[in-house]
Amino acid sequence: MIRAAIMLGFWAVLMPLAAVIGFPWTLLTRNVNFLYRMSMWGAITGIRLAGVRVKTIGLERLDPARTYIFMSNHASNLDPPLMLPLIPRRTSVMARHELFNYPLLGTAMKLGSLVPVQRENRDAGIAAVRAAAGVIRQGINMTIYVEGGRSYDGKLRPFKKGPFYLAVETGAPVVPVTISGTHYVMPKGRLAVKPGLVTVTFHEPIEPENFGSRECLMEKVRAAINSGLPPEYQDATPTTNETTRHEGTASA
Repeated sequence: MIRAAIMLGFWAVLMPLAAVIGFPWTLLTRNVNFLYRMSMWGAITGIRLAGVRVKTIGLERLDPARTYIFMSNHASNLDPPLMLPLIPRRTSVMARHELFNYPLLGTAMKLGSLVPVQRENRDAGIAAVRAAAGVIRQGINMTIYVEGGRSYDGKLRPFKKGPFYLAVETGAPVVPVTISGTHYVMPKGRLAVKPGLVTVTFHEPIEPENFGSRECLMEKVRAAINSGLPPEYQDATPTTNETTRHEGTASA
């Protein structure tokens, strides 16, 4: 619990600074870049203060000038603050729609082009996909946790369909991302943080001309993410049937 307290304490100290400096600047200029950089620095610094070491593989595969859809597995609350600062340029994410109701936070999230989503509402999920498509067309990356929630055991859960509709609609290249190690350092349902190594693997981008059908793209993304997991967490035979039974979109 001490490591978690250090991490959360650091974030608690940083938040008032962001409120005093970052939020007014963002609201006055209507430009979120300064607040975004401050947030990303604070996120990864808090993770490191908790004793979590981060190893990155495959960033050289990305062209910083291009706009991507990053599709990642999700096993821990540490995944977003650990992964998002590693992505070249700004990225948007899908976030719970309730967060947008907080006055300052909601305004900053809207300025940052974050996309509100209601997980259990199919119509809202379709609207979220359309909103995300608009964000991508602005040249902002989109990061999606394609399982729609955190895994209890570190293994891949069935994928949601929404992210793959989004990829086909926008024609943006898809980067499968494997986060390995967060299930150990802070699994779902536990607040305590263990020291350890987390590896974030950015796989080869899948270009639109290589998508095939949505189901084929889902297979390719699942196979890539699965290949980056430790052997004991890998699916033996990931299949389309396993993933296409589930509908909707995904959020952090």
